[in-house]
Amino acid sequence: MSLVVENIRWIMLVAGLLTCTMVFAAVAPQAALRSTFGEMLEGPLAGIVVRNWGALIALVGAMLVYGAYHPPVRTLVLVVAAASKLVFISLVLSHGRRYLSKAGLAVAVDSLAVVLFAIYLASA
Repeated sequence: MSLVVENIRWIMLVAGLLTCTMVFAAVAPQAALRSTFGEMLEGPLAGIVVRNWGALIALVGAMLVYGAYHPPVRTLVLVVAAASKLVFISLVLSHGRRYLSKAGLAVAVDSLAVVLFAIYLASA
């Protein structure tokens, strides 16, 4: 546990930068959907929703990067990021194996991040 506490800056930085990659969905929503889930949504509303989704995820990533260098905000940032990642994990898993072939890596990485964030929050 002390290993996580001692390295939380790097954990947050790596998790934040990986999370920021979802800005891709704000730039290319259809490509991001195809890449992440293997499916597409149709119509202009889909573009709005997916772009917003990508921007919000990227903002969580930016918060993680910021929190890595600003200890006073770490608790809030880690709680928000963990909650966001848990919602994503839960939603993907609620569909059984349907999206795991495409989103499985993201689910695994986000799960690891949530565990590390929880260890830090419980220890610090």
